[in-house]
Amino acid sequence: MATPLSTLPAAAELAACPTPTERADPLKILAAQAQNRVADLIPVRHARMSATPFTFYRGAAAVMSDDLSRTPNTGIITQLCGDAHLSNLGLFFSPERRMVFDLNDFDETHVGPFEWDVKRLAASFTIAGRNNGFDDATNRKVAKTVAKAYRRAIARSTTQTTLENWYAGIDADAFLTDFGPKLDTSMSERTQKALKKARHRDSAQALAKLCVVDADGSAHIRSEPPLLVPLHERFPAETADIVAERVRERIDAYRDTVPLHVQALLDQFEIVDIAFKVVGVGSVGTRAWIILLTGKEMGDSLFLQVKEAQRSVLADHVPASGFDNQGQRVVEGQRLLQATSDLFLGWSTGTDENGERRDFYVRQLRDGKGSVVVEALSPDGMKLYAQLCGLVLGQAHARTASRSQIAQYLETTRGFSDAIAEFSIGYADLNDSDHSRMMEAIGRGELEVYDLAAEGKS
Repeated sequence: MATPLSTLPAAAELAACPTPTERADPLKILAAQAQNRVADLIPVRHARMSATPFTFYRGAAAVMSDDLSRTPNTGIITQLCGDAHLSNLGLFFSPERRMVFDLNDFDETHVGPFEWDVKRLAASFTIAGRNNGFDDATNRKVAKTVAKAYRRAIARSTTQTTLENWYAGIDADAFLTDFGPKLDTSMSERTQKALKKARHRDSAQALAKLCVVDADGSAHIRSEPPLLVPLHERFPAETADIVAERVRERIDAYRDTVPLHVQALLDQFEIVDIAFKVVGVGSVGTRAWIILLTGKEMGDSLFLQVKEAQRSVLADHVPASGFDNQGQRVVEGQRLLQATSDLFLGWSTGTDENGERRDFYVRQLRDGKGSVVVEALSPDGMKLYAQLCGLVLGQAHARTASRSQIAQYLETTRGFSDAIAEFSIGYADLNDSDHSRMMEAIGRGELEVYDLAAEGKS
Protein backbone atom coordinates (compact mmCIF):
# COMPACT_ATOMS: atom_id res chain seq x y z
CA MET A 1 0.00 0.00 0.00
CA ALA A 2 1.31 3.46 -0.90
CA THR A 3 2.31 5.68 2.01
CA PRO A 4 0.25 8.92 2.05
CA LEU A 5 2.50 11.89 1.42
CA SER A 6 0.95 13.71 4.36
CA THR A 7 2.42 11.12 6.74
CA LEU A 8 5.95 11.13 5.33
CA PRO A 9 8.79 12.70 7.32
CA ALA A 10 10.17 16.10 6.42
CA ALA A 11 13.57 15.94 4.77
CA ALA A 12 15.28 17.34 7.86
CA GLU A 13 14.20 14.26 9.82
CA LEU A 14 16.15 12.06 7.40
CA ALA A 15 19.37 13.72 8.59
CA ALA A 16 19.06 12.06 11.99
CA CYS A 17 21.58 9.50 13.17
CA PRO A 18 20.95 7.41 16.28
CA THR A 19 22.74 8.64 19.38
CA PRO A 20 25.33 6.37 21.00
CA THR A 21 22.84 5.41 23.72
CA GLU A 22 20.18 4.50 21.12
CA ARG A 23 22.46 2.13 19.23
CA ALA A 24 23.16 -1.54 19.62
CA ASP A 25 26.78 -2.49 20.32
CA PRO A 26 28.40 -2.65 16.84
CA LEU A 27 30.95 -5.27 17.87
CA LYS A 28 28.19 -7.50 19.22
CA ILE A 29 26.35 -7.22 15.90
CA LEU A 30 29.50 -8.31 14.06
CA ALA A 31 30.08 -11.12 16.57
CA ALA A 32 26.52 -12.37 16.02
CA GLN A 33 27.14 -12.45 12.27
CA ALA A 34 30.33 -14.44 12.84
CA GLN A 35 28.40 -17.24 14.55
CA ASN A 36 27.12 -18.48 11.19
CA ARG A 37 30.44 -18.21 9.35
CA VAL A 38 33.59 -20.28 8.94
CA ALA A 39 35.30 -19.77 12.30
CA ASP A 40 38.93 -19.89 11.14
CA LEU A 41 38.29 -17.07 8.64
CA ILE A 42 36.86 -14.56 11.13
CA PRO A 43 40.39 -13.26 11.94
CA VAL A 44 40.76 -12.45 8.21
CA ARG A 45 37.52 -10.50 8.36
CA HIS A 46 38.72 -8.59 11.41
CA ALA A 47 42.01 -7.78 9.70
CA ARG A 48 40.39 -6.50 6.52
CA MET A 49 37.77 -4.47 8.38
CA SER A 50 40.23 -2.93 10.82
CA ALA A 51 42.60 -1.58 8.15
CA THR A 52 40.82 1.81 7.89
CA PRO A 53 37.47 3.38 8.85
CA PHE A 54 36.41 2.89 5.22
CA THR A 55 37.17 -0.85 5.21
CA PHE A 56 35.31 -1.10 8.51
CA TYR A 57 32.30 0.56 6.87
CA ARG A 58 32.46 -1.88 3.96
CA GLY A 59 32.16 -4.80 6.36
CA ALA A 60 29.61 -3.21 8.69
CA ALA A 61 26.44 -3.26 6.58
CA ALA A 62 24.68 -5.09 9.43
CA VAL A 63 25.64 -2.33 11.85
CA MET A 64 24.31 0.37 9.55
CA SER A 65 21.06 -1.44 8.81
CA ASP A 66 20.41 -1.67 12.55
CA ASP A 67 21.18 2.04 12.89
CA LEU A 68 18.90 2.98 10.00
CA SER A 69 16.06 1.02 11.57
CA ARG A 70 16.26 3.33 14.59
CA THR A 71 15.79 6.55 12.59
CA PRO A 72 12.82 8.10 10.72
CA ASN A 73 12.17 6.71 7.24
CA THR A 74 9.83 7.55 4.39
CA GLY A 75 8.10 4.19 4.33
CA ILE A 76 8.36 4.26 0.53
CA ILE A 77 9.37 0.67 -0.10
CA THR A 78 11.38 -0.43 -3.12
CA GLN A 79 13.92 -3.08 -4.00
CA LEU A 80 17.22 -2.09 -2.39
CA CYS A 81 20.76 -3.06 -3.23
CA GLY A 82 21.14 -3.24 0.55
CA ASP A 83 24.87 -2.48 0.53
CA ALA A 84 25.22 0.36 -1.97
CA HIS A 85 28.62 1.73 -0.94
CA LEU A 86 30.83 3.28 -3.60
CA SER A 87 33.03 0.19 -4.01
CA ASN A 88 30.00 -1.97 -4.81
CA LEU A 89 29.61 -0.30 -8.18
CA GLY A 90 31.95 -1.14 -11.02
CA LEU A 91 32.64 -2.32 -14.52
CA PHE A 92 31.71 -5.66 -16.05
CA PHE A 93 30.82 -7.18 -19.40
CA SER A 94 27.21 -7.55 -20.45
CA PRO A 95 26.29 -10.84 -22.17
CA GLU A 96 26.55 -8.85 -25.44
CA ARG A 97 30.20 -8.04 -24.51
CA ARG A 98 29.60 -4.34 -23.88
CA MET A 99 31.53 -2.87 -20.98
CA VAL A 100 28.97 -1.42 -18.57
CA PHE A 101 29.05 0.34 -15.19
CA ASP A 102 26.46 -0.64 -12.61
CA LEU A 103 25.78 -1.90 -9.10
CA ASN A 104 27.61 -5.21 -8.75
CA ASP A 105 27.00 -6.60 -5.26
CA PHE A 106 23.59 -7.82 -4.15
CA ASP A 107 24.28 -10.09 -1.18
CA GLU A 108 22.07 -7.85 0.99
CA THR A 109 19.40 -6.97 -1.58
CA HIS A 110 15.94 -6.73 -0.04
CA VAL A 111 12.89 -4.51 -0.05
CA GLY A 112 13.12 -1.45 2.20
CA PRO A 113 12.81 2.36 2.35
CA PHE A 114 14.38 3.81 -0.80
CA GLU A 115 16.52 6.34 1.05
CA TRP A 116 18.45 3.65 2.92
CA ASP A 117 20.39 2.90 -0.27
CA VAL A 118 20.98 6.62 -0.84
CA LYS A 119 22.26 7.04 2.71
CA ARG A 120 24.56 4.02 2.46
CA LEU A 121 26.02 5.37 -0.78
CA ALA A 122 26.39 8.99 0.32
CA ALA A 123 27.94 8.10 3.68
CA SER A 124 30.47 5.86 1.90
CA PHE A 125 31.69 8.89 -0.04
CA THR A 126 32.12 10.90 3.15
CA ILE A 127 34.05 8.10 4.85
CA ALA A 128 36.20 7.47 1.76
CA GLY A 129 36.78 11.21 1.44
CA ARG A 130 38.06 11.41 5.00
CA ASN A 131 40.29 8.44 4.24
CA ASN A 132 41.71 10.44 1.32
CA GLY A 133 42.36 13.45 3.54
CA PHE A 134 39.50 15.64 2.29
CA ASP A 135 37.95 18.13 4.72
CA ASP A 136 34.30 17.76 5.67
CA ALA A 137 33.26 20.81 3.69
CA THR A 138 34.37 18.91 0.59
CA ASN A 139 32.88 15.64 1.83
CA ARG A 140 29.54 17.32 2.46
CA LYS A 141 29.46 18.65 -1.11
CA VAL A 142 30.28 15.22 -2.50
CA ALA A 143 27.55 13.53 -0.42
CA LYS A 144 25.11 16.18 -1.61
CA THR A 145 26.16 15.43 -5.19
CA VAL A 146 25.14 11.78 -4.68
CA ALA A 147 21.66 12.81 -3.55
CA LYS A 148 21.23 15.38 -6.32
CA ALA A 149 22.27 12.90 -9.02
CA TYR A 150 19.89 10.31 -7.59
CA ARG A 151 17.08 12.84 -7.51
CA ARG A 152 17.68 13.87 -11.13
CA ALA A 153 17.68 10.24 -12.27
CA ILE A 154 14.38 9.57 -10.50
CA ALA A 155 12.85 12.78 -11.89
CA ARG A 156 13.92 11.84 -15.41
CA SER A 157 12.40 8.38 -15.00
CA THR A 158 8.93 9.92 -14.74
CA THR A 159 9.33 11.41 -18.24
CA GLN A 160 10.25 8.02 -19.72
CA THR A 161 8.23 4.92 -20.50
CA THR A 162 8.42 1.82 -18.36
CA LEU A 163 10.51 0.06 -21.02
CA GLU A 164 12.85 3.04 -21.41
CA ASN A 165 13.53 2.90 -17.67
CA TRP A 166 14.00 -0.86 -17.83
CA TYR A 167 16.64 -0.63 -20.56
CA ALA A 168 18.45 2.45 -19.19
CA GLY A 169 22.06 1.75 -18.25
CA ILE A 170 25.60 3.12 -18.37
CA ASP A 171 27.72 2.02 -21.32
CA ALA A 172 31.34 2.66 -20.31
CA ASP A 173 32.52 3.82 -23.73
CA ALA A 174 29.54 6.14 -24.20
CA PHE A 175 30.07 7.51 -20.71
CA LEU A 176 33.70 8.33 -21.47
CA THR A 177 32.65 10.15 -24.61
CA ASP A 178 30.25 12.31 -22.58
CA PHE A 179 32.35 12.77 -19.44
CA GLY A 180 35.85 12.65 -20.95
CA PRO A 181 36.16 16.44 -21.32
CA LYS A 182 35.43 16.84 -17.58
CA LEU A 183 38.33 14.58 -16.54
CA ASP A 184 41.79 15.95 -15.90
CA THR A 185 44.71 14.22 -17.61
CA SER A 186 45.60 12.07 -14.61
CA MET A 187 42.05 10.85 -14.03
CA SER A 188 41.52 10.24 -17.74
CA GLU A 189 44.63 8.06 -17.86
CA ARG A 190 43.56 6.10 -14.76
CA THR A 191 40.09 5.59 -16.22
CA GLN A 192 41.49 4.27 -19.50
CA LYS A 193 43.85 2.01 -17.57
CA ALA A 194 40.95 0.65 -15.47
CA LEU A 195 38.93 -0.07 -18.61
CA LYS A 196 41.86 -1.83 -20.26
CA LYS A 197 42.49 -3.92 -17.14
CA ALA A 198 38.80 -4.84 -16.83
CA ARG A 199 38.61 -6.00 -20.45
CA HIS A 200 41.34 -8.55 -19.73
CA ARG A 201 39.76 -9.91 -16.54
CA ASP A 202 38.08 -13.05 -17.83
CA SER A 203 38.23 -16.80 -17.32
CA ALA A 204 41.45 -17.06 -19.34
CA GLN A 205 43.13 -14.49 -17.10
CA ALA A 206 41.76 -16.26 -14.01
CA LEU A 207 43.18 -19.54 -15.32
CA ALA A 208 46.64 -17.98 -15.61
CA LYS A 209 46.47 -16.33 -12.18
CA LEU A 210 44.69 -18.93 -10.08
CA CYS A 211 45.86 -22.21 -11.59
CA VAL A 212 48.94 -24.35 -12.01
CA VAL A 213 49.37 -26.28 -15.26
CA ASP A 214 50.98 -29.71 -14.90
CA ALA A 215 53.49 -31.22 -17.32
CA ASP A 216 50.70 -33.18 -19.02
CA GLY A 217 48.82 -29.94 -19.69
CA SER A 218 46.10 -30.44 -17.08
CA ALA A 219 45.21 -27.47 -14.87
CA HIS A 220 44.33 -27.34 -11.20
CA ILE A 221 43.73 -24.48 -8.78
CA ARG A 222 46.80 -23.38 -6.88
CA SER A 223 47.03 -23.40 -3.07
CA GLU A 224 47.45 -20.10 -1.21
CA PRO A 225 46.02 -20.76 2.26
CA PRO A 226 43.97 -19.51 3.95
CA LEU A 227 42.65 -17.33 1.11
CA LEU A 228 42.65 -19.88 -1.71
CA VAL A 229 42.54 -23.55 -0.75
CA PRO A 230 41.76 -26.50 -3.05
CA LEU A 231 38.90 -28.53 -1.67
CA HIS A 232 40.97 -31.61 -0.91
CA GLU A 233 43.35 -29.49 1.19
CA ARG A 234 40.54 -27.75 3.02
CA PHE A 235 39.08 -30.97 4.47
CA PRO A 236 40.33 -34.42 5.47
CA ALA A 237 40.15 -36.92 2.60
CA GLU A 238 36.83 -38.53 3.54
CA THR A 239 35.13 -35.21 4.26
CA ALA A 240 36.60 -33.63 1.12
CA ASP A 241 35.02 -36.31 -1.06
CA ILE A 242 31.64 -35.68 0.58
CA VAL A 243 31.93 -31.90 0.17
CA ALA A 244 33.06 -32.26 -3.45
CA GLU A 245 29.99 -34.36 -4.18
CA ARG A 246 27.75 -31.80 -2.47
CA VAL A 247 29.25 -28.94 -4.49
CA ARG A 248 28.63 -30.92 -7.68
CA GLU A 249 25.05 -31.53 -6.54
CA ARG A 250 24.65 -27.78 -6.03
CA ILE A 251 25.83 -27.16 -9.57
CA ASP A 252 23.35 -29.74 -10.88
CA ALA A 253 20.54 -28.02 -8.95
CA TYR A 254 21.76 -24.59 -10.08
CA ARG A 255 21.54 -25.73 -13.69
CA ASP A 256 17.75 -25.92 -13.36
CA THR A 257 17.56 -22.20 -12.45
CA VAL A 258 19.09 -20.92 -15.70
CA PRO A 259 17.41 -20.79 -19.15
CA LEU A 260 17.67 -23.76 -21.50
CA HIS A 261 20.18 -22.04 -23.80
CA VAL A 262 22.50 -21.44 -20.82
CA GLN A 263 22.05 -25.08 -19.80
CA ALA A 264 23.15 -26.06 -23.31
CA LEU A 265 26.21 -23.85 -22.92
CA LEU A 266 27.07 -25.33 -19.51
CA ASP A 267 26.77 -28.84 -20.96
CA GLN A 268 29.83 -28.09 -23.11
CA PHE A 269 32.02 -27.81 -19.99
CA GLU A 270 32.99 -30.26 -17.30
CA ILE A 271 34.17 -29.65 -13.74
CA VAL A 272 37.93 -30.05 -13.31
CA ASP A 273 38.70 -28.60 -9.88
CA ILE A 274 37.06 -26.92 -6.88
CA ALA A 275 38.58 -24.59 -4.29
CA PHE A 276 37.54 -22.45 -1.33
CA LYS A 277 38.25 -18.76 -2.00
CA VAL A 278 37.98 -15.88 0.48
CA VAL A 279 36.34 -12.83 -1.09
CA GLY A 280 35.66 -9.20 -0.19
CA VAL A 281 35.49 -7.62 3.24
CA GLY A 282 31.97 -8.06 4.58
CA SER A 283 31.65 -11.49 2.94
CA VAL A 284 34.72 -12.99 4.60
CA GLY A 285 33.73 -16.12 6.47
CA THR A 286 30.78 -17.02 4.28
CA ARG A 287 31.29 -20.13 2.20
CA ALA A 288 32.54 -19.27 -1.28
CA TRP A 289 33.78 -21.82 -3.79
CA ILE A 290 35.35 -21.33 -7.18
CA ILE A 291 34.91 -24.03 -9.77
CA LEU A 292 37.18 -24.54 -12.76
CA LEU A 293 35.40 -25.97 -15.78
CA THR A 294 37.00 -26.71 -19.13
CA GLY A 295 35.71 -27.37 -22.61
CA LYS A 296 37.36 -29.43 -25.31
CA GLU A 297 40.58 -27.42 -25.40
CA MET A 298 43.02 -26.46 -22.64
CA GLY A 299 42.39 -22.72 -23.03
CA ASP A 300 38.62 -23.19 -23.22
CA SER A 301 37.92 -22.49 -19.55
CA LEU A 302 35.11 -21.13 -17.41
CA PHE A 303 35.32 -20.14 -13.76
CA LEU A 304 32.13 -20.12 -11.73
CA GLN A 305 31.79 -18.80 -8.20
CA VAL A 306 29.39 -20.56 -5.84
CA LYS A 307 28.84 -18.09 -3.02
CA GLU A 308 26.81 -18.57 0.13
CA ALA A 309 23.79 -16.29 0.52
CA GLN A 310 22.79 -15.71 4.12
CA ARG A 311 19.81 -13.65 5.32
CA SER A 312 20.04 -10.02 4.27
CA VAL A 313 21.21 -7.66 7.00
CA LEU A 314 17.98 -5.75 6.31
CA ALA A 315 15.71 -8.74 6.96
CA ASP A 316 15.04 -8.04 10.64
CA HIS A 317 14.02 -4.43 9.98
CA VAL A 318 11.78 -4.50 6.89
CA PRO A 319 8.90 -6.49 5.33
CA ALA A 320 9.68 -10.11 4.42
CA SER A 321 11.34 -10.73 1.06
CA GLY A 322 9.08 -13.62 0.12
CA PHE A 323 11.98 -15.92 -0.81
CA ASP A 324 12.67 -19.18 1.00
CA ASN A 325 16.03 -19.53 -0.75
CA GLN A 326 18.46 -16.70 0.02
CA GLY A 327 20.35 -17.39 -3.20
CA GLN A 328 17.19 -16.78 -5.19
CA ARG A 329 16.65 -13.55 -3.22
CA VAL A 330 20.07 -12.33 -4.34
CA VAL A 331 19.60 -13.35 -7.98
CA GLU A 332 16.09 -11.93 -8.36
CA GLY A 333 17.11 -8.66 -6.68
CA GLN A 334 20.12 -8.38 -8.97
CA ARG A 335 18.08 -9.06 -12.10
CA LEU A 336 15.57 -6.40 -11.07
CA LEU A 337 18.09 -3.66 -10.26
CA GLN A 338 20.78 -4.21 -12.91
CA ALA A 339 20.29 -3.04 -16.48
CA THR A 340 22.08 -6.19 -17.63
CA SER A 341 23.16 -9.22 -15.63
CA ASP A 342 25.58 -12.14 -15.76
CA LEU A 343 24.47 -14.83 -18.21
CA PHE A 344 25.32 -17.57 -15.69
CA LEU A 345 23.44 -16.08 -12.73
CA GLY A 346 21.45 -18.69 -10.81
CA TRP A 347 20.97 -20.21 -7.37
CA SER A 348 21.09 -23.46 -5.46
CA THR A 349 20.90 -24.96 -2.01
CA GLY A 350 22.52 -27.85 -0.17
CA THR A 351 24.10 -28.96 3.07
CA ASP A 352 27.53 -28.08 4.38
CA GLU A 353 30.17 -30.39 5.86
CA ASN A 354 28.13 -30.46 9.10
CA GLY A 355 24.86 -31.32 7.40
CA GLU A 356 23.38 -27.82 7.85
CA ARG A 357 21.39 -26.20 5.03
CA ARG A 358 23.18 -23.47 3.09
CA ASP A 359 21.78 -21.39 0.22
CA PHE A 360 24.02 -20.26 -2.61
CA TYR A 361 24.03 -18.19 -5.75
CA VAL A 362 26.22 -18.86 -8.76
CA ARG A 363 27.88 -16.41 -11.15
CA GLN A 364 30.99 -16.06 -13.28
CA LEU A 365 34.05 -15.44 -11.15
CA ARG A 366 35.39 -12.82 -13.54
CA ASP A 367 33.87 -11.29 -16.62
CA GLY A 368 35.45 -7.93 -17.30
CA LYS A 369 35.14 -6.87 -13.68
CA GLY A 370 36.84 -3.61 -12.78
CA SER A 371 36.55 -0.89 -10.16
CA VAL A 372 37.60 2.67 -9.44
CA VAL A 373 40.66 3.07 -7.22
CA VAL A 374 38.91 5.27 -4.68
CA GLU A 375 42.12 6.07 -2.80
CA ALA A 376 43.54 7.72 -5.93
CA LEU A 377 40.62 10.12 -6.46
CA SER A 378 41.05 13.86 -6.06
CA PRO A 379 38.17 15.94 -4.64
CA ASP A 380 37.03 16.77 -8.18
CA GLY A 381 37.35 13.13 -9.21
CA MET A 382 35.39 12.03 -6.15
CA LYS A 383 32.62 14.47 -7.03
CA LEU A 384 32.40 13.15 -10.60
CA TYR A 385 32.31 9.59 -9.32
CA ALA A 386 29.58 10.56 -6.84
CA GLN A 387 27.55 11.98 -9.70
CA LEU A 388 27.92 8.74 -11.64
CA CYS A 389 27.06 6.49 -8.69
CA GLY A 390 24.03 8.57 -7.71
CA LEU A 391 22.80 8.36 -11.30
CA VAL A 392 23.23 4.58 -11.41
CA LEU A 393 21.42 4.08 -8.10
CA GLY A 394 18.56 6.26 -9.32
CA GLN A 395 18.31 4.27 -12.53
CA ALA A 396 18.26 1.03 -10.54
CA HIS A 397 15.38 2.18 -8.33
CA ALA A 398 13.58 3.57 -11.40
CA ARG A 399 13.32 0.02 -12.78
CA THR A 400 10.80 -0.73 -10.00
CA ALA A 401 7.15 0.23 -9.66
CA SER A 402 8.07 2.57 -6.78
CA ARG A 403 9.66 5.22 -8.99
CA SER A 404 6.56 7.44 -9.22
CA GLN A 405 6.08 7.55 -5.46
CA ILE A 406 9.79 8.22 -4.89
CA ALA A 407 9.68 10.99 -7.51
CA GLN A 408 6.60 12.57 -5.94
CA TYR A 409 8.25 12.59 -2.52
CA LEU A 410 11.47 14.12 -3.84
CA GLU A 411 9.56 16.70 -5.86
CA THR A 412 7.42 17.86 -2.94
CA THR A 413 10.04 17.63 -0.19
CA ARG A 414 12.55 20.45 0.18
CA GLY A 415 16.05 19.85 1.49
CA PHE A 416 16.47 16.14 0.68
CA SER A 417 20.03 16.55 -0.62
CA ASP A 418 21.05 18.67 2.37
CA ALA A 419 19.57 16.09 4.76
CA ILE A 420 21.48 13.24 3.10
CA ALA A 421 24.71 15.25 3.30
CA GLU A 422 24.10 16.04 6.97
CA PHE A 423 23.37 12.38 7.70
CA SER A 424 26.56 11.35 5.92
CA ILE A 425 28.74 13.56 8.12
CA GLY A 426 27.01 12.33 11.27
CA TYR A 427 27.25 8.70 10.24
CA ALA A 428 30.93 9.05 9.35
CA ASP A 429 31.49 10.18 12.94
CA LEU A 430 29.71 7.07 14.25
CA ASN A 431 31.72 4.87 11.89
CA ASP A 432 35.00 6.44 13.03
CA SER A 433 34.02 5.68 16.62
CA ASP A 434 33.07 2.09 15.75
CA HIS A 435 36.37 1.55 13.97
CA SER A 436 38.22 2.89 17.00
CA ARG A 437 36.30 0.47 19.23
CA MET A 438 37.35 -2.42 17.00
CA MET A 439 40.99 -1.31 17.15
CA GLU A 440 40.80 -1.09 20.94
CA ALA A 441 39.27 -4.58 21.14
CA ILE A 442 42.06 -5.90 18.92
CA GLY A 443 44.62 -4.17 21.13
CA ARG A 444 43.14 -5.85 24.21
CA GLY A 445 43.35 -9.23 22.50
CA GLU A 446 39.56 -9.65 22.39
CA LEU A 447 39.47 -9.98 18.59
CA GLU A 448 41.85 -12.27 16.76
CA VAL A 449 43.40 -10.76 13.61
CA TYR A 450 45.01 -12.48 10.65
CA ASP A 451 48.38 -11.09 9.49
CA LEU A 452 47.56 -9.01 6.40
CA ALA A 453 51.26 -8.62 5.63
CA ALA A 454 51.45 -12.37 5.20
CA GLU A 455 48.38 -12.19 2.96
CA GLY A 456 50.14 -9.65 0.75
CA LYS A 457 53.09 -11.99 0.31
CA SER A 458 50.95 -14.98 -0.59
